[in-house]
Amino acid sequence: MTAAALTAAHPGITIELVPMTAAGDRILDRALADVGGKVLWTRELDAALSEGWIDLAVHSLKDVETLRPEEFYLAAMLPRADARDRLVVRSDWTVTGILDLPQGARVGTSSPRRTAQLLAVRPDLATPLLRGNVQTRLARVADASVDATLLAAAGLDRLGMDDVGMAIATTELLPAASQGAIGIECRITDDAVRALLCVIDDIPTRTAVAAERDLLAALGGDCRSPVAAHAVYDGAGILRLRAILYASDGSAQVGGDTIIDCDDAAAALARKLLADGPPSITALFRGV
Repeated sequence: MTAAALTAAHPGITIELVPMTAAGDRILDRALADVGGKVLWTRELDAALSEGWIDLAVHSLKDVETLRPEEFYLAAMLPRADARDRLVVRSDWTVTGILDLPQGARVGTSSPRRTAQLLAVRPDLATPLLRGNVQTRLARVADASVDATLLAAAGLDRLGMDDVGMAIATTELLPAASQGAIGIECRITDDAVRALLCVIDDIPTRTAVAAERDLLAALGGDCRSPVAAHAVYDGAGILRLRAILYASDGSAQVGGDTIIDCDDAAAALARKLLADGPPSITALFRGV
């Protein structure tokens, strides 16, 4: 997708794709927070970019740590895809949503956000650890290792699986910050590549995702901190950010929203949520 956008913007440009497998795709038997966090999705690409093996790195921004090395610059974002989650269930089940899942259903996930959100509305559910790429997780549902799972709609759509699972409204499951967004980084000193990338930068996506990531930075959470955040433009062109923090077991939550009309708006919302939240939530965030 990035190569196609660059080729359309700069006819005649030569682009080489350099496939890489991150450690996050190789270590599948433990929760991400137990083996290094989101850096496992960026470490190999960062090394290649820093050492000049590649000129730009393409990331699913949901999986990129909030604070990045100063040597890199997030030069462009592609237009945001569907930010919702999709519920995928066993083929022998007919359900209409999370509330319709059978008592005690096993919903495999490795996401603290999804775990907390599921348990908040269905404390009877089991949430066994399930990691791996889309195909791996779908296979675990198909062979009944788990009864269901949640996957990002954007990832399924990009794999041509737009008919897999049922989309869950953001009013029911608020997405992770940056979900559905693709970000492209280059070396901050590489003016030529920055100039190429700025042409394909989608400004509405960048503005919305920046608000979500500013909120995360102000919360000071980590990979164990259940937080959902989503910024969208309304019909009048006003950007509104909604966020919810959870206790790990879903037993408590605190949410709020704000209009992004100044540089401090997202951070102000983060401070309010931390001030209003109970200890079962605030202990999971250190604040900044």
